[in-house]
Amino acid sequence: MPESTAPSLSHLVDALLVAADDALRALSGAATPSRPAPRADADGPASAEDRTVSARLMRVNHTGEVCAQALYSGQALVARRPEVRSALQRAAAEERDHLAWCRDRLGELGARASLLDPLWYAGSFGMGVASALAGDRWSLGFLAETEDQVERHLEGHLGRLPVDDASSRAILAQMRDDEARHGAAGRMLGGAELPAPVKAAMRMASRVMTGTAYWV
Repeated sequence: MPESTAPSLSHLVDALLVAADDALRALSGAATPSRPAPRADADGPASAEDRTVSARLMRVNHTGEVCAQALYSGQALVARRPEVRSALQRAAAEERDHLAWCRDRLGELGARASLLDPLWYAGSFGMGVASALAGDRWSLGFLAETEDQVERHLEGHLGRLPVDDASSRAILAQMRDDEARHGAAGRMLGGAELPAPVKAAMRMASRVMTGTAYWV
């Protein structure tokens, strides 16, 4: 299907205002979820050492959701096809749930968000715009590959969480299921398979982000 023409100037102005609002909400902690966070009966983990591990892992996931908000915002800003823009906005709404869930869980664990979140937001927003400028097929392919990598990342964190941190585990399990659905939607809408070097660069950037967010 041929891609439609680029958005009009008035649409871009409106979209920029929406993007600015999205950034403020994501970085200020004002984003509100549309779904309640998955919960478990036990709050856990019991030991201080395990709580530290859980907090650091959830800080990484919170930063990942900050990046997701930025990525989808950048992609939606210049998406060509209305159905692609709508799909990005629907996914962003669920990612907003993830962001709020991770933020609230950090508070329950007595931890803070990463100090570098504004930097990661800016970089992810730029990548979202760049992928969308290449065309909807590449933007959707970037989305699908991102979600595939995030799904694998969440699987790893589910294996690293302390065994008695059932609440964090429930949150990550729901996030993993949502990410799998987002990736499938991107492929269904015609996302292109990204070249291997691009996938490798994405994995490298992800390792840098997760490594720094764990500590900073």
